[in-house]
Amino acid sequence: MKYEFIECEELESSVRRIYLNRPEKRNALCNPLRKELFDCLNDFDEDPEVKAIIIAGRGSCFCAGYDLSYDNSKDLPFHTSKSDGFWPRHVVEGAFKIWDLSTPVIAEVHGYCLAGGTELAASCDLVYVTEDAEIGYPVVRSMSPPDNQFFPWLLGMRNAMEMMLTGESISGIEAAEKGFANKAFTSDLIAHEVEKIAYKVAQVPSDIQAINKRSIHRQMEIMGMRDGIRAGTELQALAMHSRSTKEHLKELASGLKEALTKRDKDFGDYRTKDKK
Repeated sequence: MKYEFIECEELESSVRRIYLNRPEKRNALCNPLRKELFDCLNDFDEDPEVKAIIIAGRGSCFCAGYDLSYDNSKDLPFHTSKSDGFWPRHVVEGAFKIWDLSTPVIAEVHGYCLAGGTELAASCDLVYVTEDAEIGYPVVRSMSPPDNQFFPWLLGMRNAMEMMLTGESISGIEAAEKGFANKAFTSDLIAHEVEKIAYKVAQVPSDIQAINKRSIHRQMEIMGMRDGIRAGTELQALAMHSRSTKEHLKELASGLKEALTKRDKDFGDYRTKDKK
């Protein structure tokens, strides 16, 4: 099948790699891309030949977040009731669509992995990053907590609190140390190393692997992860009604790059890093 916003690669009969393919937009997530991604994941999950799926990004990074120049209330890849706070509920529902696939999904992260990009990576079963990857959620500085509030579950309370209260990023090495990722590799090795891991995953029979995957998820769900993340969507929705968020949304509408520069300039990171 021909896609516009993603690209699929068959590494061998049992392993597939999906590339987010908007390099000119740093693979920013718009709904047409998300629809292609979910459709492709579903197709691979239904294919008995596919035993492992890798999600990576073309160009300079994995994913810089959601495309804020796109009206994400339109062209939803799947239906979510559009009452107040529909967007975080929609994002979380999408995350759990990946979570609930029988086929193991592996995130291969390089460069920026920001905001919605971190949510996509966190939805995967395994996450591998380049040592110099930059992983963060700068949106907390000007708008809201994450739509998908997975940080406390993966990083623990103190590390999650630091990221939420500062909006600062962590490197790939830190991400592996703190629990966001499994391992960090150099940029020249990551694709090869992730393929090696995917081939190992693919050697286990799919019917057994589906149960193996589910066994971990069930333990996390018993501890409240699914309910906790769903409850977090209401806090994100509440933040959208705050005075500061409304002011920031006006700034975004007036000039996206200028608004993001204003958000980050006092911190001297992300797009303002070289201007510090």
